[in-house]
Amino acid sequence: MISYGQQFSIVSSENLQVTITDRKKFEVNGIPRRLIDFVGNMRAVLFAPQDMELVSGSPGYRRRYLDFVITQTDREYRRCLISYEKGLRQRNKLLSLIRDGLAQRHQLYFWDHLLIKDGEYLTLARQKYLQALPTIYDKSIVTVERLKQYEIEEVASATTLVGPHRDDFQVLYQDRDVSKYGSRGQQRMSVLKLKQQEIEYLGGQPLLLLDDIFSELDHHHREEVMKLVNDYEGQVIATTADEHLLPNLTDCNLIRL
Repeated sequence: MISYGQQFSIVSSENLQVTITDRKKFEVNGIPRRLIDFVGNMRAVLFAPQDMELVSGSPGYRRRYLDFVITQTDREYRRCLISYEKGLRQRNKLLSLIRDGLAQRHQLYFWDHLLIKDGEYLTLARQKYLQALPTIYDKSIVTVERLKQYEIEEVASATTLVGPHRDDFQVLYQDRDVSKYGSRGQQRMSVLKLKQQEIEYLGGQPLLLLDDIFSELDHHHREEVMKLVNDYEGQVIATTADEHLLPNLTDCNLIRL
C-alpha cells in the first residue's frame, strides 16, 4: 500500500506496504527508509516531446538530465551532488557577506575544498557517461587555482563562477552541433541516440516510454525507431495521435483512447 495523507492507497500483490506521511517521511513495512533508498528500484527511460530541450534548451536542462540518469545507478554520485549543491549555496551566501564587508575570504576555505572534492567526482562521472555518445562535453573544473583566478569577479557577483554547476554538453549529428545545423527530424534522432545510451547505462531492459515521437520524423528515421522498438527485449509503451505512424510493429497490443 502507498498512501499520502490518507488521500489514496495502492495495494501491491507482494504485500509490500510503503507509507508516505505529510512530513515526507518514508516507511517500508513500518521501517523508516530514506528517499534515496527508492531511487533506481524501477528503471524507466522516457522519450517525450520536452526532451528536445536536450538539444535546444538551456545548459541547466542538460545538467539535470545527466544528474537524473547517473543517480539511478550511482549512489555516491547522488551523495556528492547533494553535498555539492548544499556547499554551493553556502559558498554563494558567504561571497555575498564578503562583498558587504561582513565576512573574510579565509572563511571560504572549507567550502572551496568541499566543492573541489565533490565536484571532481561529478565531473568524472559525467565525462564517463558522455564519452560513448556523439557529444562535446564542456566541463567546468573546480580547482584552487581556478577559484583564485576568479576571486574578484566572484565576490562582485556573489556567485561561484566555476564548477560542475556550469557544465554543458553539445549534441552532435554527423559531427556537427545539431542544435544549429540539424533539421527537426535530425534533432529528434540525436535525442533518441541519447536515450539508447541511457538504456544501455541502466541495463536490465528498463521500461521504454515513447511519447508521440513519430509525428516529426520522416519515413527513414521512423523506420529506425521501429527497428529499435522491434528489437528491444524489454517492455515498450508508445503513444501517438495517428496510429498510421506505427506500421510494422510486431507482437504488440494497441489501445485506443
